[in-house]
Amino acid sequence: MNIAKYMEAIVIAVIAVAAAASMATASVPSLRTAQAPAVSEVVTHVVYVSAKRLSAEEKAAL
Repeated sequence: MNIAKYMEAIVIAVIAVAAAASMATASVPSLRTAQAPAVSEVVTHVVYVSAKRLSAEEKAAL
């Protein structure tokens, strides 16, 4: 019997069995709803960037 001749079919069968076993034993997590944060807990971060703009000559030098 030439096993090398049927190696592709064997690999595909093993993958199919492993996938079926994985799906059969997977547990479904219970439904959880997201809790909205209270208004006082919401923090908005503001970033101020202060810098002078480059002139055309300075940009050309880069």
